[in-house]
Parts: sequence; structure tokens; C-alpha cells
Amino acid sequence: MSTIWLQVGQCGNQVGQEWWKLVTNERAPNSAVNRYPFYTASGKLSALCVDSEPKVVRRLLQEEKTGSFRDSNVLVGLGGRGNNWAFGYHGLRTADDNSLLHRTMESFRKEVERRDSYSGVILLHSLSGGTGSGLGAHLCESIREEFPVGHILSVTVAPHQAGESPLQHYNSLLCLSWLQRFADGVLLFHNDDVLRRTQALCGRKVGHIPTPQLQISLSAMNSHVASCLAGLMYPVSSLRTQRGTASWGSMLSSIVHTLPRHSSTGNIHQSTAVLAVARGNGDNMFSCSPCPIATKVKQGYGCVSWNPHPLEYWTDPWNIVDLTSPSRSLTICANHSSVSDYMQHVLEKARSMYDAHAYLHWYWKHGCEEGDFLQSFDILDSVVKEYNAAGDH
Repeated sequence: MSTIWLQVGQCGNQVGQEWWKLVTNERAPNSAVNRYPFYTASGKLSALCVDSEPKVVRRLLQEEKTGSFRDSNVLVGLGGRGNNWAFGYHGLRTADDNSLLHRTMESFRKEVERRDSYSGVILLHSLSGGTGSGLGAHLCESIREEFPVGHILSVTVAPHQAGESPLQHYNSLLCLSWLQRFADGVLLFHNDDVLRRTQALCGRKVGHIPTPQLQISLSAMNSHVASCLAGLMYPVSSLRTQRGTASWGSMLSSIVHTLPRHSSTGNIHQSTAVLAVARGNGDNMFSCSPCPIATKVKQGYGCVSWNPHPLEYWTDPWNIVDLTSPSRSLTICANHSSVSDYMQHVLEKARSMYDAHAYLHWYWKHGCEEGDFLQSFDILDSVVKEYNAAGDH
């Protein structure tokens, strides 16, 4: 109840829609207790839905029939932001106090005032769209300035590497630099990875070997992101460290198998910290014997030697991700240096375009300045260097 969920843009609201389907499921064990953190005292969801055009939010509200969203927390504009970070960040650049940014911050303040304590916000958005990247970045900055004590966690979806928009590299560069400056943490989901994992899951369900030709809907991809969030963030019954059992080994192996081992320059990828969340542990098998899973996680994720306690895990007897049958899920959240590969890709593509002066007039006319790009290049370059040097600390 002390955390606010802020879903911005088409992607943020579509992922949010799948998230609320999961966590408000009445069939979940102890749902009345575990759902409490997501609702205010008045029974409304602790959420704001924001988009520069109304169609996605309207569809969300049509499917959510319980009236759990507060009307004043649904904020939409009448036109999109042209897949342009500058347009999303600066808006229409008028003196109109009824701007989408202004209205969102007013509703956010009121949502903060409704609770006895405010711990922070979880921001759902994308890197490529103008609203998700630009308005999302501006909201992150404004919330940090007005509520400096609260934490900001960004749940960020990166575009397909093959391309979703000619401006996606600029948008990703600028948004990532803003998140580095103003957010406390970023959970990064890459659309290519989400697609591969969703194909694998769907292939196993229908008994086929997963192939790139297996057609996957956008809704299925959003549902996968939401299930990862639920595996990580839904309340658990216990917080533990340094224990495990080999019965979870196959699940861990399938996760570790997908991890990149080396960067394009040959550096070994490592993790500075890892959190594992095991659900469906009704028989307490996860904690009945010491250490084998902890050791496998540390090895698989290449935990750095300078962190004496790189691993924590949480357990819960019920699996919120799949309530249809007795099941288990293992969700791992790691600060893994392979993220630098993606940021390096963004840097190279954006710098190549910038040096060629490609599409820059689209950003200048909406209020972006040369300093915004130069600062963003410097910030992302320093982050990549820090990750590459993670094992040397």
C-alpha cells in the first residue's frame, strides 16, 4: 500500500494490464491478505494509467470490470508522441497547465497523500515509444525532485534489436541516461529475449520443439513480463539466505543456460548481486538441505568475489504465476554485466546516427538540445565501463 504503480504509454499499460490480472486473481491462496499491498484503504488499486492517446487505456478499463481503478488516476491525451523522446519529454511546449505531465503529477501527489507512508513508485514503460521513453523519463525526474525519499524502480522494456522505429536508438539512449540519473533501479526486459522465452514456454505447452517460426502474440509477451514481475514482487512467506536443494536444479539449469557468458570484446560476464524467488515450495524442499542451489546460482551467474554475500532468496508455498495445478516457479533477478552488451549496442547505433545528423531535426524542434545527447552518451559510456570492470573491484 505504500508503493504506487505508474504505467506509462502503450507498453506500460499493456504490461500493467497483464500484471493486474495476475495479482488480483481471487483464486490465489490468501489473496485477501497478499493483495493488500496493491490496494488503497478505499479498495482502489494503487495505480495510475497514463498515455498520450486513449485507445490502450480504454481497452484496459473495458477488460477490468471491477472498477478498481480510480477515475482521477486514469490520464490520457488526445494525440501520440510520434515515437519521439523529445516530444514525449517536453510535450506540446505550451503554457497550458493542463498538460499530461502536470495532470499526472497532480494525481500522483494526491495518491501519495492518501497513504500513511510512501515508500516509492514502480514505473512501467518502454524505451522506444515517445510516451514511454520521453514522458516516462520526465515523470521519473519530477518524482525524484518532489519525493526524494521514496524509491523509484523502473520496469523497462527494450525494443527488438532488428528495429521497431528509426528513432528507437535515440529514444533508448536518452531514456536510459535519465533512468541512470534519477531511478534507484531498473528491471530491463529485452523484447528479443522475451520473445524467445515465450516461444520456448508455448512450445513446451503444446509439446513441440520451440522454433523462431512459432507465432507469438504481443499479449503473450506482455503476459510473460507480468509473470516475471509477479514471481519477483508478489508477497512471500519467508526471506532466507544460503540454502537450497538439488530438486530445483533443473529449473535453475534452464535459466542459466540462456545467460550470455562473454561480451563481444571477450570479457567474462559477472553478477554483483542476485535474488532468487522460489514459489510453489509447499513441501519445504527448497530449504531442507544446505547450499547446493546457492552454489549453482553463484557459479551460473558468475558472482563477483568481492561481494561476501552476493545471493539472497525468498520462498513461498504457493505459485502465483500458475494456479491451475501444483506447480513451481523460480524467478531470478540479477545485476548481470551482460546488460552492458545492450547498452553498447545502443551507444554505437545512436552515435553513428548522431554523427550523420540523422533525424536530429525531429528532436531539435521539440525542445531537445545538443547537450542532452552529449550528456547521455557520456553517462551510458561510463555505465558500460563500470560493468566491464565489475570483476576488478
